[in-house]
Amino acid sequence: MKFKITIICTIAALCIAACGKSQKVDLVDKREITQDFKKYWFNGEAELSSFQLTQARYGELREGKAVMIFVTEPFSTSKLVKVDQPTEKDVSVLKLNFTKNFITGIYPYSMMTSSFLPIYENQHALKITTSIQEWCGQVFVQLENRDVFEVQLHSYFESEGEQNLTLPKEHLEDEIWSLIRMSPEKLPIGELKMLPSFFYLRLTHQKMEFQNVIASLEKQQNDTSCYTLDYKRLNRKLKIYFENKFPYRIVKFEESYPDGFEKKQILTTTGILINSIRSPYWQKNGVIDAHLRKEMGL
Repeated sequence: MKFKITIICTIAALCIAACGKSQKVDLVDKREITQDFKKYWFNGEAELSSFQLTQARYGELREGKAVMIFVTEPFSTSKLVKVDQPTEKDVSVLKLNFTKNFITGIYPYSMMTSSFLPIYENQHALKITTSIQEWCGQVFVQLENRDVFEVQLHSYFESEGEQNLTLPKEHLEDEIWSLIRMSPEKLPIGELKMLPSFFYLRLTHQKMEFQNVIASLEKQQNDTSCYTLDYKRLNRKLKIYFENKFPYRIVKFEESYPDGFEKKQILTTTGILINSIRSPYWQKNGVIDAHLRKEMGL
């Protein structure tokens, strides 16, 4: 009897272990995190980097500012939001809030993309959101990483507004920025499928669909590397320049594609690093803290 009980318990234990593994199938491939990474990103501060922006819009180049805010935070894998009280079920993510602000004639553009890339698991971003506001109206896009990519698109344009889509899991351009900061050696290389950035898709009113892209990585002569995404069909090329050594700061980006409506021409959007600081910025909300904006050139 004891022998039978032992066998039953052993089988039950194996079943439980098997079920546990099957539930974490996407988390098997672990990302290697160095002590330098932990010391830099888990010290209670964010990294704030400002860029001098030249943005292509309506067939002309506009001057403005871009900011990248990188910070780690606990994230719910079920609700796909930042958690207030972290548990063992939650994961750590590197969050990027990427903002662009520029003027077109009389009215301003304000754009922001947020991406949430798991730190310890080598998988796609858990969530990406983009909002664009200008005097004509607003646009909001949200992608959630579940069994498939679930996408919601809300727009004041009739041809775009109120869409719910599902997409297969392929590479996402909007997760590349954070991947560079964590594991540039893991950057996808070669011919592959990728969903272009939500900034680009919405400004050019393109469909939410994956595109063929040629991805390459090349070391420069000034201690930086250049990661290039070449979308042949879209006639679009994105170049991201970053430091070769940790923490792999992004120092410049260039994005070229046909811009305008009646007579499109190839224009190049650029962002050149102004300054980068470390700060718990969520605590710096007093009048006395406004000097930090001047320090960043904003």
